[in-house]
Amino acid sequence: MQWRSIVVGLVVLRLSLSCVLWLAFGLGPNVSWGFNFPLTFSLHKLDLLFRDEKGTHSRDNSWSQRIHGNRDEYVRRYSSFPDTLKAKMKDMAKEMFYFGYDNYMKYAFPEDELNPIDCEGRGPDVLNPSNININDVLGNYSLTLIDTLDTLLVLGNVTEFQRAVKLVIDNVSFDKDSTVQVFEANIRILGSLISSHILLTDPKHPFGEVGYEGYDNELLHLAHDLAVRLLPAFENTSTGIPYPRVNLKTGVPPDSINETCTAGAGSLLVEFGILSRLIGDSTFEWVARRAVRALWSLRSNETGLLGNVINIQTGQWVGKQSGLGAGMDSFYEYLLKSYILFGEKEDHGMFQAAYESIQNHMRRGRESCNEGEGDPPLYVNVNMASGEIMNTWIDSLQAFFPGLQVLNGDVDNAICLHAFYYAIWKRFGALPERYNWQLQAPDVLFYPLRPELVESTYLLYQVTLLTSLRKMPKCGYATLHHVVDKSKEDRMESFFLSETCKYLYLLFDEDNPLHKSDNKYIFTTEGHVVPIDKRFREKQWRDMFPCEDGVLKESEPNHRPPPSNISNCNRIPEERRYALPLKSVYMRQIDHMVGLF
Repeated sequence: MQWRSIVVGLVVLRLSLSCVLWLAFGLGPNVSWGFNFPLTFSLHKLDLLFRDEKGTHSRDNSWSQRIHGNRDEYVRRYSSFPDTLKAKMKDMAKEMFYFGYDNYMKYAFPEDELNPIDCEGRGPDVLNPSNININDVLGNYSLTLIDTLDTLLVLGNVTEFQRAVKLVIDNVSFDKDSTVQVFEANIRILGSLISSHILLTDPKHPFGEVGYEGYDNELLHLAHDLAVRLLPAFENTSTGIPYPRVNLKTGVPPDSINETCTAGAGSLLVEFGILSRLIGDSTFEWVARRAVRALWSLRSNETGLLGNVINIQTGQWVGKQSGLGAGMDSFYEYLLKSYILFGEKEDHGMFQAAYESIQNHMRRGRESCNEGEGDPPLYVNVNMASGEIMNTWIDSLQAFFPGLQVLNGDVDNAICLHAFYYAIWKRFGALPERYNWQLQAPDVLFYPLRPELVESTYLLYQVTLLTSLRKMPKCGYATLHHVVDKSKEDRMESFFLSETCKYLYLLFDEDNPLHKSDNKYIFTTEGHVVPIDKRFREKQWRDMFPCEDGVLKESEPNHRPPPSNISNCNRIPEERRYALPLKSVYMRQIDHMVGLF
């Protein structure tokens, strides 16, 4: 998961292989953080593991020799990744994708999703409009096929990509009496249509000649049509923050609630901004940017943090929890990615100020990931006004954050946080939706095949996830209802093919055009491929925003554009580049805290 500045150095979310290899071999097992709790594991006790039979350190052995000696199973386990295994993993990832995709096309298309246990299609729950778990996402518009389009190109299947594009053009209409969540329609549908259109018409042809005779920008027209149908969400709101849902035919439902989450309202700028710059209409970027600015202006004066749920009419925070997971995650992600794509200094200023607040108020544990004593670093959920811990769980969506940290050049913190989530995965063979780091147990037990950990792992290079995911059923890959007993729920969400399989494949396909092309790419929050293109840094309209209160100005101290030509690999000391990314002593500490030995 992974280049013109500190940030653009890793936009395609992939480090060069020499950097990746040392970054991620292992990032060990399960973690549960023991901040002043009984399970805190002293590094002094770990030190005993490196003593000789007489209980003393061997004087003729250096620390390095002790770390890399025969006693260190972490080095033995994680310090090699043969090309033959890499090729095998690549083939497994491809097989996994096609098992899900082919069965969706066989049993479910043109419906939105595949029920992989009953081998049938699924659409909106028309009998129960209040079932937002289904209806927020499924709009009766062949969701999985649209969401999967660019994954077909990443896997090199130009023929099927072209066929799928034609199926979308011939079968999909948004003139539907479907009430959907603006956020989900934006990232899954709008984002994929824009990405696929760009790849179809890209003169640089990173995937070869993927265009076909007769294509007349139909995907872009569909994207425009959908975006227009989402615009009513931004009307009649006192703050400019959008309603969470719209009916694609009639607009905002009369009984719509006035509350929305920060991520849902503040993660529209990438797709809306690209659309505006492709068609020369500022409307879409303007409404998305206005929403981001409104949220930003309402952050705490004390901590600089935002809450997770807000009233769009009053601007009052209904949910005052500030964290990195559900309700918050992609808000931070899109501040940085918007800057990378559009070059707007304001976006970078907001991101850096937000990141500083996160480090100051959410981060717990020792100061350095790879040095010193104390608990491993962890980002906890806090009160936005005081910075005090609100609970002792984290959720699976937070697993995206190590990837964002690498984009921001903070590789050291990324390594430790990734180790934590990989550890949880190693313990359960999946990532529970919520994990209680104090109790060392899941709070919410299901796993809907989410891609966030795989996305971060794409950046930090690991294999174990793939072999765990292959243990799934019948016509596709089912949501795990319970990560302990492995009972399943009959649903395969579209992001499994759009993101999870894509990142897994890219992990092992070093020769993929995304890695080899002179053109650079970034992934949207749904994993859609977008080039970093100078045309997205050009606007066909004058800025419509005067300087506003609450928005960082160029003169403010936090508003520093990143220096250019800095490789994020160079942020790691030379002596650590060819060792494990996390010292064995700290990996062992994490294992012990989780109870793996």
